[in-house]
Amino acid sequence: MTPVAYPFYPPLLQKDNKSPPSIPSVVPFDTGVGVIDEPTFRTIEVDKLFESIDHTRTRTGQAVLYRSLARPLADHASIVAKQEALAEIEADPSLRNGLENLLNKAKKGEGDFYDLLYASFLGAIGSPAHPLEINGFGYDSYINGTRFMLNLSVDAAALPSPKSTYLAALLDVLRNFSQSRAHALMQGPVYRSEKEILTKQEKPWYTPAIKFRPSMFKPGIFITGLLLVILALEFIPFLLELTSSISPVLWLFLMPLGLVYIPIVGSFDRDACIYPLREIFKKSPEVQATLDALGGLDELFSFIQYREAFGHPSALAEMNDSPRHTLALKGVRNPILAKGNPAYVANELSLDEERLALVTGPNSGGKTAFCKTLAQTQLLAQIGCYVPAQEAKLGVADHIFYQTPEISHLADGEGRFGTELKRTKEVFMTSTARSLVIMDELSEGTTHEEKIEISTDILNGFRQKGATTLLITHNHELVDHFQKLKIGLARQVEFKDEMPTYRLVEGISRVSHADRVAKKIGFSKDDIARMLKGKA
Repeated sequence: MTPVAYPFYPPLLQKDNKSPPSIPSVVPFDTGVGVIDEPTFRTIEVDKLFESIDHTRTRTGQAVLYRSLARPLADHASIVAKQEALAEIEADPSLRNGLENLLNKAKKGEGDFYDLLYASFLGAIGSPAHPLEINGFGYDSYINGTRFMLNLSVDAAALPSPKSTYLAALLDVLRNFSQSRAHALMQGPVYRSEKEILTKQEKPWYTPAIKFRPSMFKPGIFITGLLLVILALEFIPFLLELTSSISPVLWLFLMPLGLVYIPIVGSFDRDACIYPLREIFKKSPEVQATLDALGGLDELFSFIQYREAFGHPSALAEMNDSPRHTLALKGVRNPILAKGNPAYVANELSLDEERLALVTGPNSGGKTAFCKTLAQTQLLAQIGCYVPAQEAKLGVADHIFYQTPEISHLADGEGRFGTELKRTKEVFMTSTARSLVIMDELSEGTTHEEKIEISTDILNGFRQKGATTLLITHNHELVDHFQKLKIGLARQVEFKDEMPTYRLVEGISRVSHADRVAKKIGFSKDDIARMLKGKA
């Protein structure tokens, strides 16, 4: 199994990049192409989810983790393979320690490699005006950057071979880098011919070429110069007398000669060797794969550290590969809000035989937080991460959709109802029996009667398609309709003494607590009267 072969995972390091991998490293696919689309990505706050689970050590690891969240897996075998890798790391302390040492060393050296690939080396003088500008000709960046890559291969080779396929594949990529041309160039020696850069194995004995040495000190030049001086002193004795008589003047002559030597040699090494070499490294598939594999290892450890920092029970989801999506969660908490919050309330929900859940309740009761928890938990499961639940049994979703009412744009000419209905149609046409569809209200911007009728038609349509569907709604009449037909689960957020408990319980809420919310923000009936009185 090759961990970097997924077609929706573009390599982090690409030849036309102008800077190192950054966040965001990729964007979600268009609707219908990947597991989540841009509206869902934005609505379920994946950027905040990334911040919550990000415990990576390297820039590459950050980029891999973000890429996984933006383009989660939809293949059961790939998800399980990542879970097995996590389980093996946690079960083998010596393997975990070895991998952590590799990552800690990589954290220290990664920046040097990106300096080598992307920095502008200004020479002996000049003031950097940009973070990617460095004084000098690039010798230090070349030495330290190539050492970083060479050490990855050496450190991986020193580790035992894992049993889990995903982890073994990651380490194999690091180890196999030692067989690549890029590795040979980094290890040296490197030769600069008139037309190209050559390794020792590539250079024919008869081809004239300059051996690249990443240092201003060139033994060949200095030895040749010394021999010429010795010969001159041997065969022309009067030069000794001449040298002693003009020694003060000689130093004045040699100093500007050194000032000429440094920029000539340094500029040649930079422009003819270091810059061309880094272009070779950028384009090398083996370099790209090695960095991706490093990021994959870092991502796995980020999952482990997230579990340790979460502060509540977490688990690897039991993923099934059935032709329809299923969901069963016990003791689930929000992966963002519950982190480090011991008071956060857990909930549970099971949608297996039933394909529809209708969630009602007053404002500020936790309906939206719960439904976002479901979508975020499904997403975490599909990147192979621990999920924030005591127990989780999930089907692999081909699509995760989360729809919320959106304000229409003046240019679309459809109004709020039309804008929302377009999105609902898009979700409906794309969803299948393997999809998870969550909607926050339906048919906003029309009359109450039409809203009930159209919402009923839409929900019946999703039921016939077989998608796992949840609707957040204030319309208890809509829920009553489906309950009379014994269709779907009715769940409401619990309130006690007009305060939310943030628990999801059976039943239908028939109150909105709108006045409580209005009072909280200072705009209730009494507040308005007081404002008017004050104005008068």
